[in-house]
Amino acid sequence: MAIKKPINAPLISIVTPCYNSAAYIEATVKSIKNQSITDWELLLVDDGSIDQTLQIISKLAAEDARISYFRQPENKGPAAARNLGIKKAKGDYLTFIDADDLWFPQFLERSLEATRKHAFVFSSYQRLDENLQPYLSDFIVPKRVSYTDILKSNSISCLTAFIDISQLGKKYMPLIKKRQDMGLWLQYLKQTGFAYGIQEPLAVYRIRKNSLSRNKAALLKYQWQFYREFAELNPIQSAYYMACWAYNGFVKYRN
Repeated sequence: MAIKKPINAPLISIVTPCYNSAAYIEATVKSIKNQSITDWELLLVDDGSIDQTLQIISKLAAEDARISYFRQPENKGPAAARNLGIKKAKGDYLTFIDADDLWFPQFLERSLEATRKHAFVFSSYQRLDENLQPYLSDFIVPKRVSYTDILKSNSISCLTAFIDISQLGKKYMPLIKKRQDMGLWLQYLKQTGFAYGIQEPLAVYRIRKNSLSRNKAALLKYQWQFYREFAELNPIQSAYYMACWAYNGFVKYRN
């Protein structure tokens, strides 16, 4: 269902979940404020942080009318935080960035240009360590992906997904521990058939020590649960896609 845009609403809504992000959030917001497109709103959602995150984001909101913040009094996880941001979003377009990642200045502009032809787009990104030093080679996304492609390998990052919700409407992430983003992408792919990739790197994904997204062994059970419970695949289908996911994950992180 398409969304009717409120009067004076921003063009683009950006959702950022924050949990104990005091060390990184200001750099992330700076990369947003440096965008070549300025017609946006940033929705910062504090997910029960116990460091100085709330104080920092409240200060950032006070300094820029395009920034607002919301607080969940207890830690509910990134899906719940992003869903609150989606609910509050007023723009025609929806995108996400985590509180420790960065966008290049042309990210919003290039993504918006791509939506002239496609309602769901995403882009390539650099992979650096927590100190922004080279860690892995740039991740260059496919030119397009389908529902079954995402089941085999999730090449759409929360860092660069860009969705025309004026056409496709709002959808929400499933409240599961991991793979919430895959759940959202699959909902949109049922509607669009394909998402289209921008092969130019337009962002920086910061790979931090002990990151769950890098701990593949810990993710195996969550991946299986996702196939069986969310995607509703039978055991044979789940085993097939699990094998594809494991192989593609090895290739994705080998250099």
